[in-house]
Amino acid sequence: MSEQNKNMPLEVPETLDVHEQKRIRIEKLMALQQDGADPYQITKFPVSAHNADLKAKYEKEEAEVIAAANGDEEAVNAGLEKLHETTVTVAGRIMSWRDMGKANFIDLRDSTDRMQIYVRMNDIGKEAFQAFKKWDIGDIVGVTGFVFRTKKGEISIHAKSIQLLSKALLPLPEKWHGLKDQDMRYRQRYVDLIVNPDVKDTFVKRSMILREIRSYLDNLGYLEVDTPVLHSLEIGAAARPFKTHHNALDLDMYLRIETELYLKRLIVGGFDKVYEVGRIFRNEGMDTSHNPEFTSIEMYQSYTDYIGMMDLIEEMYRTLTRKVCGTDVITYQGVEINMGAPWERLTMVESVKKYAGVDYNDWATDEDARACAKAKGVEVDEGEQATKGHVLIAFFDAFVEEKLIQPTIIYDYPVENSPLAKRKPSDPAFTERFEYFIYAREMGNAFSELNDPIDQKERFVKQVNAKRAQGANAEVDEDFVTALEYGMPPTGGLGFGLDRLVMLLTDSASIRDVLLFPTMKPLPVNGGRPVKEEEDEE
Repeated sequence: MSEQNKNMPLEVPETLDVHEQKRIRIEKLMALQQDGADPYQITKFPVSAHNADLKAKYEKEEAEVIAAANGDEEAVNAGLEKLHETTVTVAGRIMSWRDMGKANFIDLRDSTDRMQIYVRMNDIGKEAFQAFKKWDIGDIVGVTGFVFRTKKGEISIHAKSIQLLSKALLPLPEKWHGLKDQDMRYRQRYVDLIVNPDVKDTFVKRSMILREIRSYLDNLGYLEVDTPVLHSLEIGAAARPFKTHHNALDLDMYLRIETELYLKRLIVGGFDKVYEVGRIFRNEGMDTSHNPEFTSIEMYQSYTDYIGMMDLIEEMYRTLTRKVCGTDVITYQGVEINMGAPWERLTMVESVKKYAGVDYNDWATDEDARACAKAKGVEVDEGEQATKGHVLIAFFDAFVEEKLIQPTIIYDYPVENSPLAKRKPSDPAFTERFEYFIYAREMGNAFSELNDPIDQKERFVKQVNAKRAQGANAEVDEDFVTALEYGMPPTGGLGFGLDRLVMLLTDSASIRDVLLFPTMKPLPVNGGRPVKEEEDEE
């Protein structure tokens, strides 16, 4: 047999464009339908096992046969023949095809692994074999046969019958692994998953991560809850919401930008520990770590503070990493990250002093702080209105964040950028708030929650006024203030983005790599080439 014939594809020639290949496949489908063999009318197929399990089972049983034979070749052959008496049925997609005349090998991929299938005319019958030879790569088929090992040593299935279960009308990309068009991989994730099994592993791990987070919090006595996605008012928070309209109520509504305020209402109502895995929507820009639609996990616990939440998140990440990755030292984008070591904890003042060489405590006035920023070439958005707190934040952004590669907690934030956090009793210019950073990226945010309704109302009003000055229709959430007026216990709260955590634990460079269907600009309706979407630098 020549090498040329061995690797001859049954797919239509590559020289034909996709539209022509689709036309040929549709003609094949129509012929099947005319012969009463429409694959789309099949409703089920009795799969008895999956490829990965069959391979593992056969290897184990084969090893047992060889060991029991104790070097007797006839006993080995007899034992293997006995294994061939076990009938299995598998189903999956044809990924490749080798034509050897009256015998063919196809690669069949199911949800677990690929399996080589040996299809011979003498086994399935001449008529069935002739029908089989008209099928295409990408078709979904069901196979009944027995497991064996080929002369070349590959565990395979010897087909006794084979059935077309679904016809693929479009050909798979021929060389997807070398394709650099990330846009199309995100846009047609279903094709990406078919031809790139490693991509599927990322989303299997994502599901595992979420399951382990739930298990960890549940074991601590937290209760998972669901809160509304549609809100009747636009709050004063900085994030810009998506707006919609409720026809029955004739009411403009907003997709939520957080789950915080409803979860804290539940703390008021008497739940001690609650959390929500929530879909969040923010009408803002996109880059490698931001998508307009993403998943957050927020948790609130009564009678603890931000120190308690520090301990919780550090131990959660450590436990989660060990369970998901099998180790607490991982590699992200070529950099070793030690999740198991104690996380460094610095106040924002300490971090700026450490990395920028500037001491907040040397500034006697706001003017001193602005002068220091000017001398160091640090831009402060608030300009001449900047306070010492504003300048401290600007120094942190300019000098500190990029240095926080290993897990680090930065706490005690200025009140200027922490509208929902409690002020520190010992220094009201700062709040009991922390963020934690890994690989120079903010991963989560936590507070000793503000439970003073008068202070909260004042901060809400300032937020709303600032947002209205930008043209937004922001309102104070009076119902939340009312809830606080009934009394909320001292509470620690924390929120983090699930997607960024999945990026870290799967070594994924972009948030789009961990979202099955990331937000994309629609293709031109005339079927033209897709518009490339450039990701902004963060």
